[in-house]
Parts: sequence; C-alpha cells; structure tokens
Amino acid sequence: MRFERLLFLAPADDARTALAVALARSRFGGAVRVGPSAPASEDVVRVLAELGIEPAEPSDLDPADADLVIALSPDAPPTGNARRLTWSVADPSRTSGEQRLQAFRATRDALRQRIDVLAALRDVPEPLAPIEFHASVRVPDLAAAARFYTWLLGVEPREWTHRYVTFVSEPLRTNFVVLVDDGLPLHQDTLYHLGIELPDRAAVIDAHHRALAAGWTLHKPARTTWRGTPLHELWLKDPGGNLIEVYARLTEAELAQMPDDKEPVFLA
Repeated sequence: MRFERLLFLAPADDARTALAVALARSRFGGAVRVGPSAPASEDVVRVLAELGIEPAEPSDLDPADADLVIALSPDAPPTGNARRLTWSVADPSRTSGEQRLQAFRATRDALRQRIDVLAALRDVPEPLAPIEFHASVRVPDLAAAARFYTWLLGVEPREWTHRYVTFVSEPLRTNFVVLVDDGLPLHQDTLYHLGIELPDRAAVIDAHHRALAAGWTLHKPARTTWRGTPLHELWLKDPGGNLIEVYARLTEAELAQMPDDKEPVFLA
C-alpha cells in the first residue's frame, strides 16, 4: 500500500478527525502529508497529551490531491477518485457525563492502533506469489472435526490417519489439516503451522533471500527435505513466533535425485 497524502473524513470536523490527524502526523512524521485541518476540543487536547502528542497544526493538503482517503464513519462525505477506506469508529463527543473522557480515550486508542497497522502496510516488501495456503489446527475430537469441516469447506478429506485429516480445496486454494489433540508440545513436526506453497525450487530460494532482506525471522533456511513428503522448504517465524512453512513440491526429475541417506540438501 503506497500513499504520500492522507486525508481523514467524518460527517463534520468532529473529534474523530482531530484525533486521527494528530495521531497520523505523530506516527508518519514528515513522510506523509495528513489532513484536513480540524479544531481540537479540550477533550481531544487532553487525551492526546496523555500520549505526549500535541494537536495537529493547520494542514495545507488539498483534499483533491489525496491519494488515500479514510472515512471515519460510513456517512462521511464522498470524495474523488483516491483509494478510500472506511474505519467505523465511535464519535466520543456524543458521550456525556463521567464516561465522556473514557469515550475519547477509547476512540483515540482505536484510531492509534489502526494507524499503526496502516503504517506497517505502507512499505511492505514485494510479496511472494503463493499458489496455495496451508493451515493446521488442533481439535479434541478428530471424527467430529472431520464431519464439521467437510460441511464447512464443501469437500471430502483427501486422506486421514488416526492422528490427522487433510482437506484440499481447489476453489479456495487451501490445504487444511485438523490434528488430534494429544497434549504433546506444538511444533512444525506435528504439522501444527501455517504455510504457503510456491511454484518451484527457484521460488523457494528467492523467498529465502527476500525474507532475509526484509528482516523476517528465519527459522530454517531453504533446503530440500526427503523424509515424509519430499519438499523444497523454508521455515519462517511471524512476529508472534508462529511457524510459517514456505514450500514447493518436487518435480519427477527432482525426486529422482533423492540421496540414499535422505539428508536435507541446503539450497541457499
């Protein structure tokens, strides 16, 4: 997501606009022009001061020049051809009495967290091109889960054992596995992980180098593994520590090169 000129809109110059503009300017600094100008009430000034943020100075951003518009209410006024997102957040000025300041804090925090995500998405490295998504979850009753997910996904299991049931949905481009809950520690060797399939070996090697360049956490480097299902694979960790398998299936010619000892072959 690329943008240099960000405009927030609400039905009027209300507290949401003043909060959003001040928070966005604090988050982006000079990298993004943020508007419009919005008057800051005493409540806005107070809850911003709690974060060490001052109300925004007047903006010279022409709304017609914005390349991203964020509506803070479904009934915000229409805009031009810029990309438009809608964040439905509560208008705290409608709250009175003892709860009023808490309402301003709640709206401030909701906007701040959304702006943090927006900032994280602004400079995402060039993405991969997955052809399938893989996910595994633990379930207490394997048979009951098999019945439920057959209904939910609209496809019968491709295979099952006494420990897992595998669903492959071509329309959803999803490989979904339910696992028996045996109380053992969760890790990639129990199939408990997320993953994406890439087209081939070269794509896995490329993903390895791109992950390093992006600063993602590398759990296991790109390699070809032969035990179990032979794969070209790379293991990453997401920011929360969840394991992500990036893999490609071997061609017949690549399978023919399997070493006798079946030890992994490192690719990068």
